[in-house]
Amino acid sequence: MTDRTSACVVTDLDELLEREREALLTGNLETIGRLVDHKESLINDLSVIGAVEASQLAQLNEKVKRNQDLLDHALAGIRSVASRLAAMRRVRLSLDTYDSSGSKRSVTLSKDGSVEKRA
Repeated sequence: MTDRTSACVVTDLDELLEREREALLTGNLETIGRLVDHKESLINDLSVIGAVEASQLAQLNEKVKRNQDLLDHALAGIRSVASRLAAMRRVRLSLDTYDSSGSKRSVTLSKDGSVEKRA
């Protein structure tokens, strides 16, 4: 690769990392998915290049780390929501109570989620 080509790869990867950051901040998972293949291709191109300034690599590395942190936090948020939704489903399907001795007892609700009230 020529120096001009290596500069283009660095610039393209820098711009892609900025687009990825914006997608992560706005929660645009579809865009993130579309950028993955292109990012991998640019990183592979960059690994082939022998003459890239250390300062350019350091800047790209910082952006990759920043985006990875954002992605990790986004995944943690998604896992938290999934866990909360599962807990809400459990609550709709059963009711946990405790008797006078402190033993846990689970009451299964009807399929429509209603509870029969008795006087």
